[in-house]
Order: sequence, then structure tokens, then C-alpha cells
Amino acid sequence: MTRAPSTLTELARLGFAELGETSERLGELDAPDLVPYFASAANPDQALRLLMGLRAVASDHLIPLLADTEAAGRLVRVLGASEGLASFLARHPEQLDALLEPLGAPPTAADYSDDLEAAVEGLSGEAAWVALRIRYRRHLTRLAAWDLEHADPILALDRVAAALADVAGAALDASLLVARRDAPFPPDQIAATKLAIIGMGKAGARELNYVSDVDVIFVGEGSEGLADDRAVEIATRLAMLTMRGIHELATEPSLWEVDANLRPEGKDGALVRTLESHVAYYERWAKGWEFQALLKARPLAGDVELGERYVAAISPMVWSSASREGFVESVQRMRERVTEHIPASEVDVQLKLGPGGLRDVEFTIQLLQLVHGQSDPRVRQRDTLSALVALADEGYIGRVEAAEFGQDYRFLRLLEHRLQLSRLRRTHLMPTDLEALRILARATGLATNADDLAEQWQRTKHAVRRLHERLFYRPLLSAVAALPEDGLSLTSEQAVARLAAIGFRDPRGALNHIAALTGGVSRRATIQRNLLPVMLQWFAEGADPDYGLLAFRKLSEDLGEAYWFLRMLRDSSGAAQRLTSVLSGSRFVGALFERIPEAAAWLENEDELRPRPLEQLLEETRATIARHADDEDAAASALRTARRREILRLALAGIVGTITIGELGHGLSDITTAVLTGALAIAHRYGDGIEFGIIAMGRYGGAELGFGSDADVMYVYRPAGASDEEAQQRAEQIVHALSRLTEDLRIPLDLDIGLRPEGKNGAIVRSLESYRAYYARWSLTWEAQALLRARGVVGDAPLLDAFEELADEVRYPASISEQDVREVKRIKARVENERLPQAADPARHLKLGRGSLSDVEWFVQLLQLQHGARVPGLRTTSTLEALAAAETEGFVDAADAGRLRDAWILASRARSAMTLWTAKTSDVLPTDHQQLEGVARLLEYPPGSASRFEDDYLRVTRLARQVFERRFYGDSRPGSRR
Repeated sequence: MTRAPSTLTELARLGFAELGETSERLGELDAPDLVPYFASAANPDQALRLLMGLRAVASDHLIPLLADTEAAGRLVRVLGASEGLASFLARHPEQLDALLEPLGAPPTAADYSDDLEAAVEGLSGEAAWVALRIRYRRHLTRLAAWDLEHADPILALDRVAAALADVAGAALDASLLVARRDAPFPPDQIAATKLAIIGMGKAGARELNYVSDVDVIFVGEGSEGLADDRAVEIATRLAMLTMRGIHELATEPSLWEVDANLRPEGKDGALVRTLESHVAYYERWAKGWEFQALLKARPLAGDVELGERYVAAISPMVWSSASREGFVESVQRMRERVTEHIPASEVDVQLKLGPGGLRDVEFTIQLLQLVHGQSDPRVRQRDTLSALVALADEGYIGRVEAAEFGQDYRFLRLLEHRLQLSRLRRTHLMPTDLEALRILARATGLATNADDLAEQWQRTKHAVRRLHERLFYRPLLSAVAALPEDGLSLTSEQAVARLAAIGFRDPRGALNHIAALTGGVSRRATIQRNLLPVMLQWFAEGADPDYGLLAFRKLSEDLGEAYWFLRMLRDSSGAAQRLTSVLSGSRFVGALFERIPEAAAWLENEDELRPRPLEQLLEETRATIARHADDEDAAASALRTARRREILRLALAGIVGTITIGELGHGLSDITTAVLTGALAIAHRYGDGIEFGIIAMGRYGGAELGFGSDADVMYVYRPAGASDEEAQQRAEQIVHALSRLTEDLRIPLDLDIGLRPEGKNGAIVRSLESYRAYYARWSLTWEAQALLRARGVVGDAPLLDAFEELADEVRYPASISEQDVREVKRIKARVENERLPQAADPARHLKLGRGSLSDVEWFVQLLQLQHGARVPGLRTTSTLEALAAAETEGFVDAADAGRLRDAWILASRARSAMTLWTAKTSDVLPTDHQQLEGVARLLEYPPGSASRFEDDYLRVTRLARQVFERRFYGDSRPGSRR
């Protein structure tokens, strides 16, 4: 009895979207028992529509399936998941009987080969190709039905992928069989020609997709007296015919592309070579990536014995390839190039090549296999998931990490399978259309709707990318601490491999350092022999383990047998670990340790890693000057040494995280004040006829210095007995003496006087009255703005107080005109357009870039100019203190203030971190991955977080720039916009 069509609500619950058409079609189908099966179809509307189409063209063939509800259910699932297979069944309705019986389990490779060879028995040419392709797709239909009926398709993924590789190999075998019939050569010569088809990539690893290029290499050889040259000629024709049988245009569409471009010399190389020719090429000419490609090579079709000899001959070269110089870096660069060449429109939807995609998993595992497979045969697995298990079993990857990686990889592969199954087309692009995502979610069974699937995919991508970066760029494999006692021997190839694996770029150089540190019978050598295996792992966890180990060797040699040093290493693991961290994370620190090795002792006591109060620094300065009263050069040298020592103290504190960016700024400013105090005491003796003062400006005035910052200053004097002309001459002599006495080639102290009146064209020093007259008559808005951070720091106190009183009159006007406000904005726009270095990326410049230091400081300074006269909290030289006061007064809301504060702090920290990492000053965020990683680690990001740090910086500064644009420029920004 015919049941009435389901209600619209019931249809929607089953997953139908086209409710009106569906009701009519179900009524026409008149198969009520079949309706529940549509609930398990990826696209019920498609399944019903295609089923109706099949009934129209193949009713007789369809009747047996519709009579068997289980078979009908299989058909509905296949039609709902694959228009490609539906098209095949419509072309060949006699193949519908493939779904009558459940598959049970995928056939073996031998079963597939026997069946496909039987399908082409007695056929040749296009007739054979068509028969082969039909039989192949029949197996594909049965396999897809078996795959789609699993409640958890992830569990079936491995068997499906292996079966796809097996049936692909069988198809090549059958096509080769036809080729041997069709080849225009004498039958005896064809019979004497051996041709092995080596599966590469996913085909070799038995992890093929529904629609993949099948990567192969052809190996030819003569037998029964046939010369190899003739055999290669015949084998080449056989290979070409075999490929044509798979993908040549015919009445039945091609199956997939047979890609032989991984052969020696690629497209330019011979299609077929002898085994000896292959071996000769790989021994002499092959590049590192070619051995990576051979990692999964196996006999796929053709002459199995020849194929096995090929794999046996190539395998030793594959597993020794990681010992090549620069191998790890070359693999990393290759992965990066793959990402760089993705079209911009596809980056975010690339399931295979994009960040967090399948390639991240595969490249990571292959790199670890190649590095450790040199000495550990247990990780020499062809397929990705087996290799991952082996790496975890042998301790090269943590079990939790391996489980997460494996689950994420299966999830991505399942998405790939379902996307390709849909139209039987090779694709790796995730859909963006919500309806397509909904259908994909139903096809995988892993999400209930489009939003859930999209969220799960994004979460998986981020997890894969994070783990990829942590393992791929800093492989957490076996710890060097686990090496046997002779594992540090210079001749130990295993030690070289393991050092390379955990991150040393020059493992042989590292072994040289290890030998120097542990050689001999001294107490130091004995202790370091016991400590180094552990310390090597700590070095490897740093951003630059090679430099860290070199710096440690130099430090050890400088300190020799010092008891405190050896005791610290032996008894204080915290200090030893901190030492490895700072040495492998900062060339700046390494260079200073060469001059002040005893500073390593501070790492044992956190109290030593705190900025010393200014009064203590000044007391030491006064003692130094008194001690060298008769020798100016010796006094200056002692001051420079003290400055280096205190900067090293702050560098260590910054790296190990015992001070904030605010404490760092104050500490570095105090050190500068102390050395200038000493230098001025030498250059400006009591009774020389003038008062003299140093005014801190810019970041120095705000007590916001970072590593590598210039010290912006202005100089002021006041006659005290000397004539005006004599006082000016004496003041200029003092300025020149200050530059000479503070000159330091190791850590330059650049006393920058560019913020003085009239800028570079102005006098290098002025009297207080000259400043007063200038500001009264000629002062420009930018000069008033520059005075906002003016602070008297060194010199005669009455003069410093008088200058600050004068500065207050200029920088905190009772009112500021709209014209002056526009002038501030105009100058800021001009700075953005003209001072940013040519070709510099505005988004990456830490000082002048969008949302960086300059934006925050100009915003705050404009508020100070406008409101400083009546708001005491704004009368401060500190950017962050002024910003906090502006927030308290309601000039900026808490959210906007937070964004500005975050950007200023991050840019300041990044700027100092770049100096610590490279020992050079730079204001541009690097694009190089290794450089970004080094800076990120100094900012306390975990290993492998270069991309995360970069994203954070660009996001934080972008948000700050939005606040700046809205609050500083508003709708009246002058000039061009950058």
C-alpha cells in the first residue's frame, strides 16, 4: 500500500532542503520504505534527483535494487555523496548490480589485479581501455558504498586509502597487459622486456585519494638476451601505452593522471631508465627533495622482482640523505615555497597545501623519518600514519602529540576524500558556500551543520600548524641526554644525526665544541661530561642552539676552573638552564659575556637580575671618578665597563622574565644617567664659570629606553662668572668632551641632539636665556611637542629646575589653537610619508609603522598639548602614565586606551628583543622565519610560534591604528594617507 508523502517537517528532519520538489518526487517514486535511507545521504535532494534520473533511463536495472532495501540504501548513499559515480551508473546502468551485495571488506591487491586483467582479456586499443575503466569504476562504486555506510568513516579511512592504491596498481597492471598486446614490436622482444612501475607518493604509501594523480617511476630491463638499450626502447613505448590506457581520451572518461615527473631530471629526463642508470643518477646528481620523494617508493605494478631490486638499491641512499649539508633547511624551505606559491584567493581554503593542511603533517613526519631513519630502521615506514606511530613508539614524538597529529590528519584526509568523491575530480579546496559546507558536514558525519564543520576545520588547521611549527622547525625528538656514554664521540654518526634532529644546524661543529668541553681529566671536563647531555637538550630548545653552545664553550674557557662556576652548573639546574636559555637566545648577551664572564653568577640569584636603583649607580659613579681623579681616560673606561655590566644585567633579566618593559625602560634610562653624570663630572669642573645641564628628551626623557635606543638630549648652560662668549665656548667644549668620554664601540651610546631648537641647523648648546628667547619668538608646534618629554637629568640642579619651568610654559599652553592642532596632524602625516624608510612595510615598522610606537606617542602628546595645562596627570614625560591619565579623565575610553597600551608595549618589547637576538639595532619586524622565531622566543612565546607572534603583532597594531585614525585624525586628516 502506498504511503502518503512525508510532511515538510519530516522531510527537513531527514535533511532535504528542496522541500516542495522533494514531496512531489517521493510521491512519484512510490517507495516509502526507501525514505528513511535518505537521512544517511550527504545530499538527500541530490540523491533523490539522481535516483529519479536513473529510473528514467535504467528502470529495469534499478528494479532489483529498489526491491532490496539494503541495496537501495547503499545506492541512495552513493548518489547522495557522488554525482561522479551517479554519472557512471547512468552511462552504464548494468553496473548497478555492483550494489546488490555488501562489500564486506575491500578485496586484496591480487583480487583487484585478477579481476581487472580478466576485464581486458582478449581486448586491445580503446576497447580495452573502456573495459578497464568501467571495471575500475565498478570497484570504486562498491568501495565508496562500503566507505559511506560506516558510522565513523575515520576508522575506515586507512583501509579505503589502501584499497584505492591497490585498485590503482591493478589498473596499471591491466593497462600494461594491454600495452604488451598493442606495442609494435616482435612478441619475443616484448616478452623479454621487463618494466617495473614504482609507486611514489600516496600510491607508494597505499594512502591514495579517490581522485589523485598517481605518481610513478618506470624502470626497464632486458632479459633472455635482449640488450638493455633495446629493452629501454620497448619499455618506453610500453610505459606510454600504459599511461594512455589510463588517461587517454576515450568514450569512457579517463581515470586519473599518471604522473611520471618525479623521475630523474623530471620532465626533461628519459621516461624509462635501467636500474643501473637510476642508481648512477641518484648517487651523483639527485637533490635532497628527490630522496624525500623516494621515501614512499614501492613496486606498484609491472615486474615486481625488478621493482623490489630498485627499492633495495635506492633505499640506502634515501635513508642517508639527511646527512647531506643543509638537508633539514632545504626541506623546510621547500615547504615554505609550496605555501608561498598558493594563489592568494586559495590560501584560506587550501586543504592540502595551505598552512595547517595535509602537507604540514606529511612534511613534518617525513623530515623526522629521514633524520632518524638513518640510524633507526623502525621509523622507515611508507605511509604517514604508520610512520607517526613508529616515531611515537621510539620516543621521537610525544604520544599525546602523535595522537593529536594522527587524528587531525585523518580528519583532513576525510574532508579531502568526500570533496573528491563528490564529482570524481581532483580538488583540495574547501567550499565557502554554506549549503556546500552543510552537505560536506553530512558526508563526513563529523559535524551537524556548516558552522560546526567550519569551526572544526579552523580549529584543526590551527592545531596542525602549531604542532608542525614546533616539530618541523624545532623537532622534539629523542633528547641528546639519552645518548649513550660514547654518544658524544667525534666519530659518532648517530650523535651527528641526533644533534641535527633536535635542532643543531651544524651538528659536526657542535660535536667539536662538545669534545673541547669534555676532553681531558680536569674537574671542569668531568663535571661537563655529566652535565652536557642535559644541557644540550636545553640548548636545542632555544632559538639558536649552535650559537648557544659556542658561547657556552667560550664562557667556560674564560672562567676556567672557577669553583663558583662549576658548582653553579653542577648544583643549580635552574641557573644552568637559564644560562643555556640566554646564550641560545641572544647574541647580544653572548658578546657581553665575552667581556664580563663573571656575570654568569647572577643567573643563580634572581635578586641579582633586578635593576639597581639610580642612587646606587650614582654612588658607584662618584666612587669611580674619585678613584681615577688624575686619569680621565681610565675614569671614562671604568664608566663604560660599568655601563656594559648593568646593561648585561638588564638583558639577562629581560630574557629570563624577571622585569617588565616598564622596569627595563627605567633601568636603561638610569644607567644612561649614571654614565652621563660621570662623564659630566670629568668634563665640567667646579668653578669653570658656568652652570651646565643635560636635558633628557624623547624615550630617554620618558624613561622608556630599550636596548639599542639612542639617547635624545639637549644641553643648556648659564653663565656663572664667565662672560657670555666665554660661557658659550666653555659649554661647547663640555659637549664635545661628553661625546668623546662616552664613546663605546661595543655598545654605542648615541647622544642625539636632533630635537634641539632649529633641529640639525641649530646650535649644539644654548644658554637658558637663549632658549627662553627662542621659545618666546620662534618656537614651532613640533618643538613644544618635543618638550613634552623633556626632563632634567644631569648637571647643576638649579639650572635643571629653571629649564623645566621654562619648558612647562611652552609645552603646557593655556590653550592651543585649531591651527596648531592641524599642524600637529600635518606633521604626523608628513612623518609617515617621508621618514619611513624606502620600501619598508608600514605594517612592520616598529617605530613609525601603522599602530606602532609613533602612533601611540603622537596621540598621547596631542592630548597633553590640549589639556596638560589644566590636568596635572597629563604633565608627565611617560607615555603610559599620560595615557592612563587621559583614560582617567575620559579623553579616551578604556577599550581604546587598552588597544593603544597593548600596541606600545608589544612594539617596545619587540624592538628590544630584536637587538637582543641579533646584537644589532633594527626597527623593522623581520619576515625571515628564523629571525621571527628568535624574537618570538625572547617575548616568551613557546617554540615554533613565529607565525603566531607575527599574527599577534599585526593584529595588535592594526587595532591600535584603528583607534589612532579615529581619535587622532578623525575626518580631517591632512595630506596623503599611507
